[in-house]
Parts: sequence; structure tokens; C-alpha cells
Amino acid sequence: MKGVGIRTRFAPSPTGYLHVGNARTAIFNWLYTRHGGGTFILRIEDTDQERSRPEYEAAIQRELRWLGLDWDEGVVAGGHGPYRQSERHAQGIYRDALERLRATGDVYPCFCDMEQLRADRDASLRAGKPPRYSGRCRAIPAQEARRRSESGEPAVLRFRIPEGSIRFDDLLRGSIQVDLEQVGDPVVFRSDGWPTYNFAVVVDDISMEITDVIRGEDHISNTPRQLLLYRALGAEPPRFAHLPLVLGPDHAPLSKRHGDTSLAQFAEAGFPAPAVLNYLALLGWAPQGKEDVLSAQQLVGQFDLKRVGRSAGVFDRVKLEWLGNQHLRRTPSEDLIPRAVPYLQASGDFPAQVGGDHRAWLGHLLDLLKESISHLSQVPDTDAFRIVLHFDPDACLRDPEVRADLKDPACREVIRTFAKLLPRERPLDLETYRKAAQETGRLAEVKGRSLYHPIRLALTARASGPELVRLVPLIEEAAGIPLPLGVPGCAQRAWKIAELMEGEA
Repeated sequence: MKGVGIRTRFAPSPTGYLHVGNARTAIFNWLYTRHGGGTFILRIEDTDQERSRPEYEAAIQRELRWLGLDWDEGVVAGGHGPYRQSERHAQGIYRDALERLRATGDVYPCFCDMEQLRADRDASLRAGKPPRYSGRCRAIPAQEARRRSESGEPAVLRFRIPEGSIRFDDLLRGSIQVDLEQVGDPVVFRSDGWPTYNFAVVVDDISMEITDVIRGEDHISNTPRQLLLYRALGAEPPRFAHLPLVLGPDHAPLSKRHGDTSLAQFAEAGFPAPAVLNYLALLGWAPQGKEDVLSAQQLVGQFDLKRVGRSAGVFDRVKLEWLGNQHLRRTPSEDLIPRAVPYLQASGDFPAQVGGDHRAWLGHLLDLLKESISHLSQVPDTDAFRIVLHFDPDACLRDPEVRADLKDPACREVIRTFAKLLPRERPLDLETYRKAAQETGRLAEVKGRSLYHPIRLALTARASGPELVRLVPLIEEAAGIPLPLGVPGCAQRAWKIAELMEGEA
């Protein structure tokens, strides 16, 4: 492939949603290609006709775009298509390559049924040998094989693996040598006329001029077969890099039992896409400096396969959430508003028709919340959100600590005084609030916690929460816009608590 720049491909099978391991493989290919100024290709390997679904293909493309990954060639456009294996099969591309192997005698029909294959496999295992194909049909004379095939006897086509060994250089692992005695003759065409993975991927990579194959280490065992197919088809193989696996916290292969494992789940939870990209890039790869919070542009600038480790990456939800928070902090709140609205609407706390006042208030709320949340679906459950939109005076009576505070004479005096000093007219501005609090402290002869804890009870019906100077403007702003539950202003809240307190006297 001399003279061809870097050309990589991400080739998912549309049999399910994109999970963490596949997503990281896509990211590493994309970063490697973008860093080297090459061409990134999206190919759809849909030869599994029973399980492949158009909706999964659409979801894969949607989730890659959500991550921020773009491709130069793929199912929509490009000069090396088609890019769906089903379409390539329909055009006879794999059949043409197969005929070249037939002509050189590199393939032969195998008539073994599943029962025979299982028996041979069990015999190999009992003998302490690897469970490879025994080669039972390899020596059938060509004339007899042709007669059996023409009579309609089902057969697959297998590729002849030569004797000896094969060596290849892995960009991550160095030189790898494999004894070909351990490799059975692989099936290249099934009895239904469809190519197998090992054959189709080689034909595709040749015609698409792929220079670098970056994939999971679970494909190392496929590499010797594929290298021999390249050789048989007269093509120069690409460079290979086999990435370590992604494990769960228990160091077992990451799976659904570990919880969220698909990109769709992260997107639905409202994680910032740049944070997920950032986190998955760090799974097995180390940046040059000490900074872990990196933009896509920074990741591209720093990416080098030499900094990919050989040990498995362990999925750490805590680290992902930390990066989610860091990226939210760096994102202007106005950019987060449209992404946060659906979560508020789903909670029933926001109207279906959102106006400018609603968006302005939500932007101010996010200024506060993005300091502590990691993904936007957390917004409706935060203390600040619930304090503002779910003022519940009766909650005071259900909390033993707060109820005891309301029976304290000094606390009661502060609340009564503060309620009287607050103007009934809305909105209450922050300066007026501060003056009322200071005057309350002077009249009640208290300060510090003895002053502000009762004021917090009066405005929030809770014993703790965000700073009052940040809550008061949010409460007053929310009280002035139409919301499903209706939000009382600060003065109305203080009087409600004062009345409740008197009822408990």
C-alpha cells in the first residue's frame, strides 16, 4: 500500500447498540486517523442476516455522531463502496475473490455436518489438542467433491492453512509468532452462499485500501488466518494493533450485568458527549501531561498508539462522572438549556411549552447545579431544584431535627422577625434580602448560624442546601413564571413557615 496515506475503518455489526468496548475501538481509530491526517471509514458488517437490523445501524451512526466522531467514507458516500457487506455480497465482490482462491486450489468443500464437527472437536479436547478443524474433507479428490456438490449435498468452503508458522508485528505488542498447526482450516463461505467474517473482512480491507487495523485483542486469533488470506489474494496486509479489553470493576469482561454499557444509555442520562469521548479515550491510553480533562481537539493532538498500554482498561463509573462534571463546568449554561429541558418535562415540573423566561431561569439554575452534577438527568433530583420548585412546609414537621428547631424560642423569634421585614411585593432582590437578614439579626440579637439557620428553614423548609444568596434569586425568578406546581416567593414562604410554627406552639 505504498503511497497510500493512513486509512482506517470502524466496522460494527448492526446486531445491537454500540457498547463501551466497541465505542472505544472507534475512538482510537478516529483519533489515530485524525492525528495522522488520514481517512476514517465507517463500514457496516451486516452479513449476519438473522440479527442485523436497520434500526441498529441507524443507532450506531447516531451514537458515533453524538460522540463527535465523523467519517470520510461510509454508507452515504465514498469512492471505495459499497460500504455495507450485504450490498457488496449482492454485487458479487466476495464471490469474485472466492473464485480466485478456487483457481489456485486454496479452498475446498467441506461436507462435515455439525454432529461430525462436534465429535471431532471433543476428540481433540480429550487428546489435549486445540479444538481446531481436523481436516477430514481436505483430501477428498476434486472430482468426488464436485460430484457431491452437484448432487446437492450441503457443503461449506474452507481455506487451506499451510504448514509451518507465521509472524506479524503488532503496533502495540511487538512481534507475534503463531504455529499454524494450532490453526484449523477456516470456513470462508457458508453453505447458504454468504461469506464468513474472516474472509469478508480481508476482501473489504483490500478493496478499501485499509492501511491500519486497530481492534480488540480478542481478534488476535483471527490475524494469522487473515494474513494468509491476504497472501493468497496477492495483497499486502495492513498494520495491526490489538487493543486490550475493557473490564468491569470486578475485572471480568464488561457486560450488561455491570450496568450502563451502551453509548445510548450515557446519552439518555444526559452525560456531556465530550466527557464520554474524553473518558473512553483514557481507557488504556495515557495523555502526555497530567491533565485528564481534554477536548476532542486536544485528544487528537496528543494521540499516539505508543502510549496505549497492554493491560486491560477497567471501566470506572466514578471517573466518568468526575469527567462529566468537569465538562459541564466548562460548558456555557445556555448551551445546556435545550438538553436539560426534556428531563424537567419528564419529571412533570416544567411545561410542555417552554418560553424565554423558563429558559432564562433554567440557565441561572444550571449556573449553580453544574458545579455538582455529572449528567443532566440529575437536575430534577438536586436539592436546589427541589427546594425551589417543591417548597413543602409540612416537611418541617416530618423532620425531627427541624421540628425541634421550630420549637426553639430563639429560632421562632428570628423567623417571625424575618417574615415581618420581608416586603410582600415581588420580586425580592438580593440587596433587600440582605438588609432584611441583617435587620433581623440586629433586632433578635443573633448572628452567624443562629441567624441564618432559621432563615434557611423559613425559605426552604429544610435544614441544609445551597447558599441562600444563590437560592433567593432562583426562588423569586421561579415565582414569576408559569410552572405546573406554582412556586411561592420568599415572603410567602417565610409567612407559611411562621404560621406553621405558631400552629406547633
